[in-house]
Amino acid sequence: MVAAATQPASHVSLLESIAAAARAADVFGEVRVQPGRLVAMAKAAAAAAEYRVEIEGGKAVVGVFTPDRWLSHSVEADLLHTGDDLEELLQDELDEVGLPKLGLTIDHFRNDEKLFTFRSVTGVRLDDQQASKQLGAILLAYEACFRHLGDMHQDEDEA
Repeated sequence: MVAAATQPASHVSLLESIAAAARAADVFGEVRVQPGRLVAMAKAAAAAAEYRVEIEGGKAVVGVFTPDRWLSHSVEADLLHTGDDLEELLQDELDEVGLPKLGLTIDHFRNDEKLFTFRSVTGVRLDDQQASKQLGAILLAYEACFRHLGDMHQDEDEA
């Protein structure tokens, strides 16, 4: 992660713009910008989970993160049970938000923060005029993709 003092103003502005769009979409809980990343809390997951847009080494990465092994396993189990391909599900959502044929791959692992992670390096150029719009759309596609997997969404009467 880039330290706040060395983070380019353009990255801060980019993340703030994406955060504004995420708040307007009203599908996340709290949305905040931290040094080098945007964090948008999952609105109704059975356990703590957050969606992120991170800037790592000049690349934009979008993903969902949880400290809860059970929540991560519930997503995996749902995919195993249905036979769905996670990358195809994400691409379907990307098609819906107007970003067809991105062909994002999803890496799944436990990161250095000890968070169970599903994430994609986006290939979006940070200096592109459309970067904010594209990364915001990818963030929304991630939320739409994961919202109904495993226990990422509980009905109000289940909470």
